[in-house]
Amino acid sequence: MLARLAALPLVIHVMGLGAVSMLLPAIHAEAIGDHHVARAFFYASLLFMILVAMVAIAVSGTRIRRRERSHLITIVATFTVLPLMLAVPVVEAMGNTTFFNAYVEMVSSLTTTGATVFLPERLSPSVHLWRAQVGWMGGFFVWLTAVAILAPLNLGGFEVRSSSSEIGQGASGTTPVTRVADLSERVMRFGVRLFPIYLGLTVILWALLNITGDTPLVALCHAMSTLATSGISPLAGPMAAGGGVAAEVVVFIFLMFALSRMTFSPDERPEGWRSLLVDRELRIGLLIVVTVPILLVARHWLGAIEVTGETDLMDLFLVLWGSAFTVLSFLTTTGFESGGWAAAKDWSGLGTPGLILMGLAVLGGGVATTAGGVKLLRVHALYQHGLREMERLVHPNSVGGSGQSARQMRRQGAYVAWIFFMLFAMSIAAGTTAFAAAGVRFDDAIVLTISALTTTGPLIAAAAPEAIDLAAEAPLVRGIYTLAMVVGRLETLAIIALLNPDFWRS
Repeated sequence: MLARLAALPLVIHVMGLGAVSMLLPAIHAEAIGDHHVARAFFYASLLFMILVAMVAIAVSGTRIRRRERSHLITIVATFTVLPLMLAVPVVEAMGNTTFFNAYVEMVSSLTTTGATVFLPERLSPSVHLWRAQVGWMGGFFVWLTAVAILAPLNLGGFEVRSSSSEIGQGASGTTPVTRVADLSERVMRFGVRLFPIYLGLTVILWALLNITGDTPLVALCHAMSTLATSGISPLAGPMAAGGGVAAEVVVFIFLMFALSRMTFSPDERPEGWRSLLVDRELRIGLLIVVTVPILLVARHWLGAIEVTGETDLMDLFLVLWGSAFTVLSFLTTTGFESGGWAAAKDWSGLGTPGLILMGLAVLGGGVATTAGGVKLLRVHALYQHGLREMERLVHPNSVGGSGQSARQMRRQGAYVAWIFFMLFAMSIAAGTTAFAAAGVRFDDAIVLTISALTTTGPLIAAAAPEAIDLAAEAPLVRGIYTLAMVVGRLETLAIIALLNPDFWRS
């Protein structure tokens, strides 16, 4: 029986899990006495479980010729088709919204973008839980597919370290890993290995946030959103509105998992925990988290001197902490704001440096994490290539050292990373043009584009001079934003791999 279930297409498993997951908000709504919302989620869960079972019976026994192609298509379908199912209970529970708005909300949650078209007070507690839960499931799906599917295909940032010249097909159409086990077996094996880690970290963070003073629902939503880097919150305002600075410290520690896959993957640490000391992604991320807040604090400190003529050490410390937290949050494409971030603006009278926040989101987090953006490993590859080129200016006949892996990173890795940067820049240009053609102001169009492509939804409120209200925008604008979110989550290299004619042969 289990073997037959495992042989089903991955998209059936994803849809089945999505249907079953609707039971959690149904149970929560029933527990708090919100019977209408409980019925909406329970009936939707029952309906889709029956439909998924019927589809599973219909497709059982179907032979899939190329599972690599099937799984890559499943990733696309998950972020485009699955939200149609997930939006049904939202529409029924709210009763005063359109299906399109609910679909946009679910795409935003599932891609871990975290942008919303609804005011927090419009949603019941159980719907808030559902948004955070969908984001949490989307984060695990991104994590799992990066390791089990994209890595063998040399996609998702792994192409920088790969010795293969074929992006999207592995080495000569396969890899040593896929010769031992196909992608379906990898998905099952890594799913069993990674889910307890993901769930355990979420439970630990939930407990710690409860201890700091957050309510159970807020703590659970923030825990899910932190591990998934979705930035979804039932609160209107910074994180300090809940458990205060103590909650921010706890979230700050757990956001470190989005800087490098070495923080949670023992297989990536050949020398144990000492491997973290030489991990390039983690070192670049920590360097940014240390230097950027210092520059921001200097900016606000000078502004405060001009306004008041004096400074307070406690205010200075609060601004420094708020800057460090917010920088790490946007670097990992989460988008939580610290209470000290808002205090910094009140202290100095200066506005939000939105361009810096957008730049942090573009850099993104680590490869094979839930973070979006360009990814720190690609930044490191270009940095190493730049250093080598400057060395050659001084010593044209020198030979680059550091071993074969480092040489490959500087050459082919940097070449592929540069291609991705160019594709990302072209995506920003195309997105900005599309938003501007739809009637959005140019500066808002840039913010919307970078927010969607980097899956950092809170940027639309934090980086723009005035917060952008998606609900007030035209349906065409929300449609473009939805498409950009999917493109940003999939990455352009994966989309190009799908368009490769060789990928569809055989």
